[in-house]
Amino acid sequence: MTSMAASAEARVAAYDWQALAGELDTYGCAVLPKLLSSEECRSIAALYADESHFRSHVQMARHGFGKGEYRYFKYPLPDLLDGLRTALYPHLAGVANAWNGRMGIAERYPDDHPSFLERCHAAGQTRPTPLLLQYVVGDFNCLHQDLYGDLAFPIQVATLLSEPGRDFTGGEFVLTEQRPRMQSRAEVVPLRQGDAVAFAVQNRPVQGSKANYRVNLRHGVSRVRSGRRHTVGIIFHDAR
Repeated sequence: MTSMAASAEARVAAYDWQALAGELDTYGCAVLPKLLSSEECRSIAALYADESHFRSHVQMARHGFGKGEYRYFKYPLPDLLDGLRTALYPHLAGVANAWNGRMGIAERYPDDHPSFLERCHAAGQTRPTPLLLQYVVGDFNCLHQDLYGDLAFPIQVATLLSEPGRDFTGGEFVLTEQRPRMQSRAEVVPLRQGDAVAFAVQNRPVQGSKANYRVNLRHGVSRVRSGRRHTVGIIFHDAR
């Protein structure tokens, strides 16, 4: 294990995962405070200008995704992001498997991330999905779901690399939940630089009065009112 991978594993293991799993169950999201240091945030954000780290560049407006842009990393991922992706996955896989059981979904996820990636690649999903997003004044991200193929891990993690109030204003992370025969619920998640949010990608179970029912989730970012905002997203499944 490399020193970066060991560092990622140690910092991820330090969180109270029982409490985080409870928040994911209750709200569909959970905050991991200070997953990255300020220096690490600046270092990752600085990668955006160097195209050699990325496999593609997306302008959101061209696709109706909103206004802003992002780049998908290529393999091999930067060591820190690769280490965090590997270290975070086992803690979330238990939640994902419990959710599928409650929703009557047969799919179960392996205990470790390399085994899950093998399953993705066997299904023809071989392109890496971690991404670096950049927003400037007036940019926003429409509510959406990051799926990319038939095989999708139901939780992802996004880390804010910029400091609200100093680097930008606006740009809040927003999660909406569509409940059957009820009005939708919105969750605005306050984040500081280095904070990460783990959240449901598409569906999660909710305990009703008699049984579990399935809700549909989407996430996005509200309009940036000033400055520049960078976020790094860790998606655990690969894309076609």
